[in-house]
Amino acid sequence: MAIITEHEEDQIDPQSKPKPKPKPESKSEPAKPKSQHQPSSTPQKNQASNPFTFWFYFTITVSLITLLFVSLSSLSPQDPKSWFLSLPTTLRSHYSSGRVIKVQISPNEPAVEVFTYSKGSKSSENVLIVHGLGCSSFTFRKVVDDLASKGVFAVAVDLPGSGFSDKTVVKERDRVGAGVLGRFWEVYDEIKEKGIFWGFDHLVEHGYVPFDEVGKNRVSTRRVYEPLELGSQELGRVLGQVVDTMGLAPVHLVLHDSALVMWANWVVENAGSLRSLTLIDTLPGGTALPLWAFEAPMIREVLLGVDYAFKKLIGSCCSRTIVGSSVEAHRILLKGRDGRQAIVGMGKKLNQSFDLSEWASTDGLKDVPIQVMWSSNWSEQWSEEGKRVAEVVSRAKLVKHSGGRWPQDDTSSEVAEIIASFVSSLPKTERKADEKPLPEHIQKMFDEAKSGDNHHHHGHGSHGHHHGHEHSHGHGAHAGYMDAYGLGQGHGWGM
Repeated sequence: MAIITEHEEDQIDPQSKPKPKPKPESKSEPAKPKSQHQPSSTPQKNQASNPFTFWFYFTITVSLITLLFVSLSSLSPQDPKSWFLSLPTTLRSHYSSGRVIKVQISPNEPAVEVFTYSKGSKSSENVLIVHGLGCSSFTFRKVVDDLASKGVFAVAVDLPGSGFSDKTVVKERDRVGAGVLGRFWEVYDEIKEKGIFWGFDHLVEHGYVPFDEVGKNRVSTRRVYEPLELGSQELGRVLGQVVDTMGLAPVHLVLHDSALVMWANWVVENAGSLRSLTLIDTLPGGTALPLWAFEAPMIREVLLGVDYAFKKLIGSCCSRTIVGSSVEAHRILLKGRDGRQAIVGMGKKLNQSFDLSEWASTDGLKDVPIQVMWSSNWSEQWSEEGKRVAEVVSRAKLVKHSGGRWPQDDTSSEVAEIIASFVSSLPKTERKADEKPLPEHIQKMFDEAKSGDNHHHHGHGSHGHHHGHEHSHGHGAHAGYMDAYGLGQGHGWGM
């Protein structure tokens, strides 16, 4: 029993004694395998996450590049046809009722399209209305209609950079250089031509991206659209060609707002082509529309992007009674196709040192009847400015109207009545038909036809002369008038 008892004690002791021993072994032994297995598990996790990280950054990079090129593409002018189709019905109707004339500003530059809106039968009295900066022929559409109802042929023209006339010109410019920016533009042009994934497609097909071939065969120039910023000399050429093309001389010229400063030199140089001159709220060296507001970066976006802000500006500076649809039309015409940049650029070229008294006293204007039409209820200060202008132009007749500084929309009938009364008070204009001699070879053909004995041959010659005259007249009437938005013909004279 003693032996058995000792054996049981021996069995109990080893079971109780090893209990404290495994504890230190468990502390030391598990630490070693952890340290051995941990470095082997870390590279497995990195290897598993590398493809995901690569494709994540690749997708982000491609998205940013795509957004960048889309933003750069948005800087280019909007497609004219798309812009036209997005216009409200009033503006599209106005354009469909007008005509486009091509004028040459400079011999070495492409022709510029100028929009005109005319009404009335071609009579002895022609009135040409020229708007100030910020306006357009749309502003005077009701004045033109009212003048036509009074038996006057009236024309309102859009200045280059305004309304439906051209607002930009395409020019060839040299590349910035062979640096990073120049290389960027080469890649940008390549993507515009071949697509944004052309490099990836080439990589799949050939195994490499042709970086060295980018821009290799390209000329170091690029076509850019620049706003039309014309000075008084270029604008004078435009007005002269409009008068000649439409056969308006001698014409009753109406200048509104800043148009006096822009065409003052042309008026003096072409006084013989003027029948009378009417000045509507023309303050030398200033404009009713504050052009500085359309140059400031943040303010211009708010004015052209928010209807309410633009309406408040027009109401405080130009016209208090202008209707909402007309305000929206003015905003759209200023915003579309770089119209804002064009009028701001032209405003900077205005002659700020223009002397009204010196201009009015020139010899060329002594025989030109002048009247000054001025707003009577805009402000007392503005009424005093009208009196001062009439005093400086001593021969001018001062007539007041009840509209604002842009009086054409709310008081169109009143403005048309004042212009028509002034025109009718002058002696009636007598025009002589301007018959140009036939070319020498054509005249020779007619002479031979007349000298022939064959009556049928003579009759055919007469018929050919008549047909040629009609065709030439019809072509001349339509020459220079085209559809600027690719929407089909239908802008012929038809008068």
